[in-house]
Parts: sequence; C-alpha cells; structure tokens
Amino acid sequence: MPAWLSRGCAVALALCAPLAQAATLDVAWWRDGQLTALQLDDKGGSRSASFDGARQVPLGSLWKLFVYVYAIDKKVPTPDYTCGGQKNEEVYCCTAGKSIARDLALAQSCGLFFSPARLMLTRRPWQQYWSERLGRAASGEYEWLADPSNFTPERLVSLRSLMLALASIPAASRRDAESALLHVVLGARGVNTASWFGSRLRVKTYSWHHPQRSTERLGGAAGWLADGTPLWFGGADTSSRILEKWAPRLAGTLPAAQTPVDAGCVVVDYFARYPIKSVAAGRSAAVPGLLNGSYQVRFENGRSLAFFSQNDMVLARDAQGRIRLTGRLGVNEYVARVIDREGGTSAPEAAKALAVAARTYLQQNAQWAEGCQRIADSSATQRVAAQPASVAARAIANWTDQLVLSGVNVRYHADTASKDTMAWSEAVAEAQRGMRFDAILTAAYPGADLTTLSGGDSQQCVRLPAAQAWLARELPQWERLLRKQAGYETPLELPVVCQLVRGTPYSEQSRNRIYVRGLASREDRITLAHEFLHLGLRNHPSGQDEILVEQLARRLVDARLEVH
Repeated sequence: MPAWLSRGCAVALALCAPLAQAATLDVAWWRDGQLTALQLDDKGGSRSASFDGARQVPLGSLWKLFVYVYAIDKKVPTPDYTCGGQKNEEVYCCTAGKSIARDLALAQSCGLFFSPARLMLTRRPWQQYWSERLGRAASGEYEWLADPSNFTPERLVSLRSLMLALASIPAASRRDAESALLHVVLGARGVNTASWFGSRLRVKTYSWHHPQRSTERLGGAAGWLADGTPLWFGGADTSSRILEKWAPRLAGTLPAAQTPVDAGCVVVDYFARYPIKSVAAGRSAAVPGLLNGSYQVRFENGRSLAFFSQNDMVLARDAQGRIRLTGRLGVNEYVARVIDREGGTSAPEAAKALAVAARTYLQQNAQWAEGCQRIADSSATQRVAAQPASVAARAIANWTDQLVLSGVNVRYHADTASKDTMAWSEAVAEAQRGMRFDAILTAAYPGADLTTLSGGDSQQCVRLPAAQAWLARELPQWERLLRKQAGYETPLELPVVCQLVRGTPYSEQSRNRIYVRGLASREDRITLAHEFLHLGLRNHPSGQDEILVEQLARRLVDARLEVH
C-alpha cells in the first residue's frame, strides 16, 4: 500500500513510510453515501483497502477544478489567459503569444489561468458558496476549502471531505466540468487510454513531488464517472504514466455505470422513403398523437412492421393528409437505435466505433429546429430502429457518450470501405482480430481526431512534414541497430508526426502518432527518436523503461550524426 496514502499520514507526508514503487494503485469512489476503497496491484490482483474516509491525500492541482466550478456557478468572468513566454508554468497552458480558454485550461491543468488572484476571488463569497454546498462552514475537515488564496499542491485533505465536496457540486456545473475533463483521456495526459475508458472517466489529474525523495512523483486523479459518481485514485508516478499503466485494470475495476441522463434531443422522421398506409393498435386504427404501446405500421407497398413506443413516437398527418411517424429521442437513445439497425452488438469494439461514427454523422448532417436536431430514418442518411434500443446497444451508446470525430465528413457502409467511409463488415473483422474501437476508427478515418461534442480538443494533429521526412529517411539505418533490440517491432506504417501545442512530447499508440515541437536541434531529434521507440517497443516491458529508451534514442541519433 502506498505509504503516502496511509491512515497514519494524518499530519504531513514527511511522516509517512517510504513510498512503494508504483506496484499498487489505490482507488476509491463515493456512491449512496458510502466510500468504497480498493487497492490494485501490478500482478493482477485487487483487495479491499485498509483505509477509510479519514485517509489524507494531497490536494495537488485538484484545486483548479473547484475554482472552475465556482467560477461557472457564480458567473465569475474568466478571460482567456495569454502566454507571455516568461513563466515556466506556461508549459501547461500555451506557447508565447497564444491564449487558452477555460475548458482547455482545466484539462491541461493551466494553474495560471485559475489563479484566484487573477480571477479576483475573495474569501467571504467563496466560503459562503461552499458552506451552502456542504451544509456547514468551510472549516475543520473542510478548512482546505475555506480560502482560495491558501490553495497549495502539498496541502493534505481527507478523502471523505474531497469526495463530499465533489458530490456537492450542482449537476449543471458538474456537467460543464465533466465535458471539459473528457479531454484528459483524449489528450496528452491520458494518451492511449480512450480505448479503455471511452467517455466514462471525467477526472482532473494531479502530480506532485515526494516530500522526501525529490526525484519521485506522486500522482493520480479525482473527479467523476459519467453517471456523477465521485472518484479518486492515486499512486507512485506521474498522473499521465499512472493513467497509461493502470488503464486496463482501472477500467475493469470501476463500478457498473448507473444510467446517465440522456442529454440532447433528436427528432427522427421515420420511414421517410416509404409512404405509410395505416398505423394500427391491435385491430383498431391508432389515434393521432403521442403513442404508447405496441403498434403495426402498414406501408403502401404492402409490407408491414411492428413497433413499440414508450411515449417517444408521434402519429400525425401533414398538410397533404399523408400519415407521418416521428420519434423524439435523446442523443444516446438515437445512437443506440442506429447501432441496432445498422450493425449490432455482437462485436462490441466495432459497435463502439459505429456509435462514434453515427453520433458524428448526426452532428454533421442533422437540421436544427426548435432546439432539436432533425434527421430522416433512411438508407440515404442513417437507419434508425423503431423499437426502443436494446440494452447492449444503449450501454455502448452511453459508454461513448459525447465522443465524435473531427476533421472528416464521416460515412459508413455495410460492406464497402472507401475514403472516410467505414465498412461495418471490416470493422467487425478488425474487432475480432483484437483491435479496439479507437484503432478501428483510425483505420477507417485516418485524418480524423477523436474529440467531444463540445469541441476544444487539446491535441489535434497538425502534421510536421520535415520531421516526418526525417523519420522516414533515418528509420532504415536505425533498424540495423534496432533489430538486435529485444522487443522491437517495425511499425506496420510510418508514424504520423504532429506538432505539439503544449505539454511534454508523447507518442499515441492507438493512432500511431508522435507529438513533438519540431526538429530544430539535436535534442529535438532525440525526442522524436525517443517517442518513436515507445511505438516500436509498445508490446515489450522495455518500452516503459524511460532510461533505456532515452539511452537508445541518443545512440540512434548520435550514430547517424557521426555518419553524416
């Protein structure tokens, strides 16, 4: 058990026993007034943890989440922060001369944006706000929330107080925060983890120094699951490495999702290409208006179809007297019905890819009217089941909630793939070969980025042609050495090299991409080689050995420099 989380660490981290070396991850969530705490180990095991809500955990950069929520609820002006290039902390914000807005600042952990002094936050209204939320004065156990000017990353807070503070946040502002925090998993901090979490995880990450060993880091995250369940996890390492290392285990450990509120509104014009002759309820003609129960629709071509409505279908006649059936659905219910009609759920990863594609198609092609998106049920657009979605399809739609693609006009077909068109049969075959949904999407839409309905993706790919050409030129020579390296595998395709906007360079395995700042110096070349090696060694333990990877990257670059 990581000692920095032990119940005995009630005063300061410096009193704790030596920190375990990233062999365990502590996880806790708050549901129905109870704290559930587990400890995962790197051998595949899990057990009930010995800590409770009194456990002291570091605040780290989680304070930014509480400033974000307060600013939304109290309508505090939050002007964009402009980077001047003079402060080291701007590495988490933007490059010199550029600006960052509120949502991206939260996902990127830009502390300069949320500085209480910059936003002119004062103690009295702040304390009143949190007292109202928590039903008590922000003192004692909640002293860390008493004054925004006293936020420090080394501050210890009880796990219970953190969970209750997260649970107290109003649903509307929580949804805004969750939307922003989805980009943690989709961006650099959660690189390679969207495969495992989809849209379930909406957390603010934190990393901090070990109080006794400055070269060691403590990290984790806190926030919510998609259904609003407060969540916290922490261990030894940086938050990004913890996310990547523990993603499969953590995803399998999280509690089953409760059904979230289905946001949005989609009006579906059912059977748009097939004139309707009649709609019957049993032996009687259905009465125009809202339908509830079992019905049968008969078409002019002689065919008929049974359907069921849960007060989500409306029967009416248009100005020409023609019978019309329309459905009014939430976005996820709509997506789930498309999955049922256009694909199925027997290959879940393919179904997840279809869910993202269907949601994207809706956003790109629906018409807006009276606060709803309107689209026809048609083979020329998307076919939509007239029945309520199956349980499996709705679960997949919820799992991918808000996830869409940007950068391409999305299409899909039953069995014929083409440019920016996913073939369902091919997606199923890829899923059966073990590909996860984001890799299936990358194969079908190589120019697209996985983002959210709210936009503001933190790292879309702006290609660096010079760096791409340099990598292609150097790789044949590198592989003479790399063939001798245990675990190295030549990538099936040359990785795409993208410009890093902010943060530290990284490689994105699921989309075969490398994000770097450029190729202006020897260190830039070493960085590119370093991130390439993470891709080449992705299936071997040495790929996670930062020291080995760095040494090997320097050997590759320096050997080529000597040749040239």
